[in-house]
Amino acid sequence: MFARIRSDIQCILDRDPAARSTWEVVTCYPGLHAVVLHRPAHWFWNHGLKWLGRFTSHVARFLTGIEIHPGAKIGERVFFDHAMGTVVGETAEIGDGCTIYQGVTLGGTSLYKGAKRHPTLGKDVVVSAGAKVLGGFEVGDGAKIGSNAVVIKPVPAGATAVGIPARIIPSKEGMSADVTTPDRKFTAYGITQEDDPVSQALRGLVDSASGQDHQIAMLWKAVEQLSARLADSDCVPKDAARKECFEAAKINELIGK
Repeated sequence: MFARIRSDIQCILDRDPAARSTWEVVTCYPGLHAVVLHRPAHWFWNHGLKWLGRFTSHVARFLTGIEIHPGAKIGERVFFDHAMGTVVGETAEIGDGCTIYQGVTLGGTSLYKGAKRHPTLGKDVVVSAGAKVLGGFEVGDGAKIGSNAVVIKPVPAGATAVGIPARIIPSKEGMSADVTTPDRKFTAYGITQEDDPVSQALRGLVDSASGQDHQIAMLWKAVEQLSARLADSDCVPKDAARKECFEAAKINELIGK
C-alpha cells in the first residue's frame, strides 16, 4: 500500500512543475487524496458494502471536489491534476499513468443497470480540461483528448480527439499522443502543435491553391512565349495573371501555421 502511495506521489512530482516537495503533494494535492480515498471505497464496493463504499466516495468528493464512483477501476500512477468538478462513472476504467484535468466527465449514455456504460481509458491517456468522454467504448493507450472535446466513439491508441463532436487525428509516425520527443517528454494538458483538424484541412487547401496559382502563371507564360513566335497578334488576354498572386504565407500566418 505504501509503495503504491509513493508511486502516486512520484508521478505528481514528475508531471507537475508546481509541486516542490513530497510534503506539499501529500498535504495539498486533492488529486492524490481522491485516489487514496477511492481505494477503500472500491474495496467496500467489491465486498458487498455498497452503502459504505458510496459514503466513502461521498466524503472524498466533499473533501476534494472530485467525484469517483466506488465501482470505477483506477490503475497506478493516475494523476488528477486540479480536477475540480471531475466525474468518473461506475463502470469507468482508468489505466496506468493516465492524467485527467479539471472538469472532465467519464460518463455513460445508457440507463441499463449492470451494463458497461462508461469509457475505458488505456495506459498513459491524457484527458484535458472540460472534456466529456461518454459511452462504454475504449480510448487506446497513449491517446489524447483535447480540452472541451465531446468524445462519443472509440479513440485508437496514440490518436488525438478534438472538437464537438470529437474528430480523430491519427498518431504521427506511430508515436503516442502525449509524446513529442524521443525521450517521451510529458505534454501538459495534452497540447501539441498539430491538434486542430480544421487548421490542417485549411493548410492543405492553402497549399493546393498556391500550387494551382503557380501552375496557372506558368501556363500563361508559356502561351505568351508561343504568341511571340507567331506572326499574328498576341493571343494572351490582357487580364491574364502572368505572375503568382496567391499570398499563401499570409494566409498560413492567419490560421497559425
